[in-house]
Amino acid sequence: MNSTEIRNIPFSPPDITEAEIEEVVSALKSGWITTGPKTKEFEKRIAEYVGTNKAVCLNSATSAMELTLRILGVGPGDEVITSAYTYTATASVIDHVGAKIVLVDTAPDSFEMDYSKLAEAITERTKVVIPVDLAGKMCDYERIYEAVESKKHLFKPNNEIQEVFNRIIVMADAAHAFGAEQNGKKCGQVADFTCYSFHAVKNLTTAEGGAVVWRNELNLDDEEVYKQYMLYSLHGQSKDALAKTQKGAWEYDIVYPGYKCNMTDIMASIGLVQLDRYENQLERRREIIELYDEALLPLGIQIIRHYNLNTRSSGHLYLTRIPNINERERNNIILKMAQKGISCNVHYKPLPMLTAYKKLGFHIGDYQNAFNMYKNEISLPLHTSMSNDDIKFVIETFKGIISNRQL
Repeated sequence: MNSTEIRNIPFSPPDITEAEIEEVVSALKSGWITTGPKTKEFEKRIAEYVGTNKAVCLNSATSAMELTLRILGVGPGDEVITSAYTYTATASVIDHVGAKIVLVDTAPDSFEMDYSKLAEAITERTKVVIPVDLAGKMCDYERIYEAVESKKHLFKPNNEIQEVFNRIIVMADAAHAFGAEQNGKKCGQVADFTCYSFHAVKNLTTAEGGAVVWRNELNLDDEEVYKQYMLYSLHGQSKDALAKTQKGAWEYDIVYPGYKCNMTDIMASIGLVQLDRYENQLERRREIIELYDEALLPLGIQIIRHYNLNTRSSGHLYLTRIPNINERERNNIILKMAQKGISCNVHYKPLPMLTAYKKLGFHIGDYQNAFNMYKNEISLPLHTSMSNDDIKFVIETFKGIISNRQL
């Protein structure tokens, strides 16, 4: 490798082709650019892909999570448990609905919450657990449901939908994990509710956007649940814009003061083409991850393992950990990579380190495992626009900086 070579390798740009552009143009020319036929088609296609009866498209995974909590009747006096090692959206939605955020530390040397501590965190106020499928790898849902079942006797339903479950509800933050699989089931078929992100940096993008699905075996009225999402996402209006376009069908009611977080047909247009291409995209991500693994594992660099006999990750992020370095040294490595034109990132600064969560009373000293995962974590570029030569350049640059140790 030329030691003076510099490239431009962004961290996670969207992979957009002429096909997506043409589909967006068709939406623009159709005269229907907000929530309409393309959004409804995208919902249908997502449900078919995941293997659920219904899917709801919204403007973000954050909206999907918040509306789910609201539909489940979670609010003041309730508690919701999630991981200390996640992005703020996972926890902020708990605060939005007025419930108490309960954070669980990660297990030692793991990006996943410590499942042995999950049961301990459950009280009679706990209504929902939000596992985080970090980097596209599904959590250990067997252990999550075991913890939920072990404390089932504490659960006190306070509305009809909670009575249907008669236990704590599992709502996956699967912002990274669309298309992942575990034990022969797709992400979306395991947690009770599963929320995806289609943000610009995600594997499948609609620029901004998200979706939520729920398991088929829950004894829920799918049409009624879908209707609730539609009402919450469109001001509580009893008739959406598509229905109101029918001649003479102007009249509507506002059932309750709702929100405004619908997906548009322009966004859905991008998603429809992205979904057509998605299985090939997942395969390319696997190829890139395997190239990284082959080069970096022999060096003693710790990585998140995306694939095994029972698990297929969506391969969203490539998380590495450099043994025996601190935050300052980690940040220096990222800076040196940037000087070579390679954009790296950190996923994530644990929530108790952030001002908003400090103000809520959280202290990072209570989450030492999460801090230890964060302090030496570096996420390498991983996207389907990378060539094998780009990947080789990232690997050789990374190896050179680490072996030099002039941090």
